[in-house]
Amino acid sequence: MPEFQLSAQLKGHDSDVRTVLFPAPDVILSGGRDKTARVWRKTTQKPPTFDDKIVSNSEGFVNSLAFVRRQNVPGSHGLLVQGGADAMIEVKNPASPNDETKRLLFGHSNNVCTLDVFPNGNQLVSGSWDGSAMVWDLNKWEQIRTLKHVSTNGGSSVWAVLAYTDELVITGSADGNVRIFSLRDAGGHEILPKKTLKTGDVVRALCKLPADLKSRHPTGADFASAGNDSTIQLWKITGEQVGTLHGHASFIYSLAALPTGEIVSSGEDRTLRIWRGTNCVQTITHPAISVWSVAVCSVNGDIVSGASDKMIRVFTRNVDRIAAPDVISEYEQSLQLAEIPKNQVSESDKTETVTKEWLQSNQGKKDGQLALVKEDNGSILAYQWATGRGWIQIGTVVDPPSQRPKVQYKGKEYDYVFDVDVEEGKPTLKLPYNLTEDTYQAATRFLGDNNLPITYIEAVANFIRENTKDAVPATSTTVEDKPPPTTTASVATYLPHVEYLAITQGTLGPALKKINEWNAQHIAEGNKHIALNPGNLKSLQALVQAYSTGNPAAGTLQEAIPILLRLATNWPYAHRLPILDIIRCVVANPAFSSHINSQSASPINLTLRGALDVNDPVGLVSADLVDFVSNNADWPKVNPRNVMLALRAVTNLFLTPEGRNLATKEADAILAVLGRVAGVGEKQGPFGSTNDNFYHNMIIALISAAFNFACLAYNERRQTPPTEAIDLGRLAQVFGVAEAVIRNSDNGEVQFRAAMTAGMLLASNEDAKEIAKTLDVQVWLQAASRQTSDERVKAVVAECANYLG
Repeated sequence: MPEFQLSAQLKGHDSDVRTVLFPAPDVILSGGRDKTARVWRKTTQKPPTFDDKIVSNSEGFVNSLAFVRRQNVPGSHGLLVQGGADAMIEVKNPASPNDETKRLLFGHSNNVCTLDVFPNGNQLVSGSWDGSAMVWDLNKWEQIRTLKHVSTNGGSSVWAVLAYTDELVITGSADGNVRIFSLRDAGGHEILPKKTLKTGDVVRALCKLPADLKSRHPTGADFASAGNDSTIQLWKITGEQVGTLHGHASFIYSLAALPTGEIVSSGEDRTLRIWRGTNCVQTITHPAISVWSVAVCSVNGDIVSGASDKMIRVFTRNVDRIAAPDVISEYEQSLQLAEIPKNQVSESDKTETVTKEWLQSNQGKKDGQLALVKEDNGSILAYQWATGRGWIQIGTVVDPPSQRPKVQYKGKEYDYVFDVDVEEGKPTLKLPYNLTEDTYQAATRFLGDNNLPITYIEAVANFIRENTKDAVPATSTTVEDKPPPTTTASVATYLPHVEYLAITQGTLGPALKKINEWNAQHIAEGNKHIALNPGNLKSLQALVQAYSTGNPAAGTLQEAIPILLRLATNWPYAHRLPILDIIRCVVANPAFSSHINSQSASPINLTLRGALDVNDPVGLVSADLVDFVSNNADWPKVNPRNVMLALRAVTNLFLTPEGRNLATKEADAILAVLGRVAGVGEKQGPFGSTNDNFYHNMIIALISAAFNFACLAYNERRQTPPTEAIDLGRLAQVFGVAEAVIRNSDNGEVQFRAAMTAGMLLASNEDAKEIAKTLDVQVWLQAASRQTSDERVKAVVAECANYLG
C-alpha cells in the first residue's frame, strides 16, 4: 500500500489548531485557540488548494467540533457543532453568510473538550472538564441524558466521547477509565456506566474501528483508546483488551480510523502515525510540538491534522492529490529548521550518533526510526526513516535545559521554571524546580502556592519527571526510584483555608447574544415596556467587552447594573438565565454591592428574587425575602438553572469587602435560600431533581456559598479588633446546610466542600464548637468519612475531630 504524502497546507488560524474534521473530500472544518471555527472549501483539485471562511468568532478557545449531516432536510448542508472554553455548545450553519448561531445548548459548567454525533444524526454526546458527559436531542435541542462519572479522586475531566452506536456511548476520562454506557437500559435521566475499563493513565482519545469483515482489525478490536501513557489500547465492546500499540514518545491526543481499518494517531511527540494491525507502518513528523487533532475523510481516505504551529495539513495516498512542489519544499524546510528538545527524543529511538555516510549506506529497521548525525559545528541533526523515501531530516536536537543558565524566580535560582496551563483562557502558572529536589515535594509546593487540589499531585509530579528525565544528574538517585509520599502528617493539612471560593469562570458573549435575540423578540411582539432601547444595549455591550479585556471601569458598571437588575425582575421568567449569568460575574466587582437602587432592595436581594419568583414581573420587592422563600415561592416551577446562577452570584459576593458587608446584611435571606435548596428541615428533601445534571452544579454553588460564610466567620474573628459577622444562630444555620448537603450527595467534591465548611466553623471560635456538639456534627461527619472513598474528605473529617477534642 502506498505511503501518505503531503496534499495541502492550510494557513489561516492565528494560534494552535485544536480540532479538525473532514466531512467531505472538498470540505474541512477546524477550530483553534484563536477563538475561531472555520470552514475550508477546496478551490482547485490539482494540486489541491483550499480557501477558508470564519464561521464563528467565540469568546474562548474552540476545542471541539462535530458535524451533523442533514440529508433528510431539503437544501441543508449540515450543521457545525462547536464546544470550547466558554462552556457553551453552539450550533451553526457553516453555509450561513455570517456568524449566526442557530442554537445555544446550556448544560456544562466548564470547557467542552469533546463532541460526537450519533450514527442516526439525531443525538449528540458532549464531554467536559466539569466531569460530566451529556446526551442532547438535536431535534428538540435539549439535554436528555447525563452519563454519570463517579471518580474516587474528587472528579475528573471527560476528555473523549464516542457515540459507538445509537444505543452505546463510550467515554474516556482523566481518572484513567474508559466507561461504556447503554442508553437502551436507561431508566431515568442519569445513567451509570454498564462497564468501566481501567487503562492505567489519563484517556484523551477514542475511535471506533470498522466492523465489516474486509477492514476489521486483525485483533478483533471494536474500538481504541489512547492518552498520557503513549500507548494505544485495543478493546472489544465486551470490555476485553485485545492489544496494545507502542510507538509514540509522549501523550496521544487524537485517534481516527481509515476505511482500510488502519488506525491514525497523533500526539505531543510531533508525529502523526499510521498503524496497520499492531505495527506502525508510517510516521509523519510535523514541524510543531503538538499534533492536537487528526480526522479522516471516509470517502477518499485522506487525513487532515491540526497542530500547535497554527497549520492544518492534508495527507493522501493518491498521486493525483499530492501537493505542489513548492508546498512540499516549504513543508520539508520547516521540518529541517525545527528544534527538538533532547528530552523529547524517545528512549527507545535513541541510537549511537552516526555519520551522513552511514545514512547513505544503511536502511532503517522500521518506519519512524530515528538517527542522530553530529555536524562539524557540533550541532546534532535528527533524521527519520520513511519507508519508500529513505532518511528525512526532521530537525535539530537541542541541549537539555539543565545545561543552560539557571533561571531566576522570586529571588531564587532554579534549573527550571515551567509554564503550566492549568485552565484554558487563564494565565499560566509558574512551576519552579531544581534537579536536586524530590518531584513530590516540588509538586506539593506548587499546589499549595496556587491553591490547587492535592489530588493533582501525581499529575504534577509526572509532568516534572517527563520534562526533566534527560537532565537528572548522574550522581544523584533518580526520582523514579523514590516512592510517592504516604498520606501521613507530611501531607499538608486543609484547615484553616482563609481564602474565599469563587465561581467566576466563563465568558459573557453567548449570554449577551441570547439577550439580544430575546430583546428582538420582545420588540417584534410589541412588549416595548420591557424591551431594551439602543442605549441599554450599548451599555451591556460595553460591559461584556470590558470583561473580555479586563476589569471594567466603574462608570461602565454603574450604567449596566440597573439595567441587569431590571431585566432580572421584569423579563419573563424563562428569559432570565443569561441575565443571571452576567450578574454572577458582575457581583465580583465592588460597584455591584455598592449600588443603590430605587426599589428599596439590595442588588443581591433582587438577584435572588429574579431567580426564585416565577411571576412576570416579580412580586413586591419590599416584601420579606425570608417569608417569600418559606411561604410564597412556587418551588415546583422554579428553574434549577436560575437558582444555580443566583447561588454562584452569592458565592462571588464574598470576593470584595463591599460584597462581604452586603452578604452580612442579607445573611438571613441568603441562608434561608441555602437552607431551602439544601433541604434543611424540609420533609420533601432538597430542591431539584438529582436526575438533572444542573443539580450537581447547583449544589456545588450552594455549598461554596455556605463555605464562604464559614470562611467569613473565621476571618472576622481574627481581625483587630475581632468582629462577629456571623452570630450563633447563623452559625447553626450554616452547620445545618453543610449537614443536609453531605447527607444528600455522594459526590466527592461536594462532600469535601461540606466537610471544609464544617471545619472552618469549628476553627472559627469556641462557641462554634459548642454548637457543633449540640447539633451532633461529629456524628454526620464520621458517617460521611466511613462512606466516602475520597481521601480529602477523610482527612478533613479527621482534622474536624481534632478541633472537637
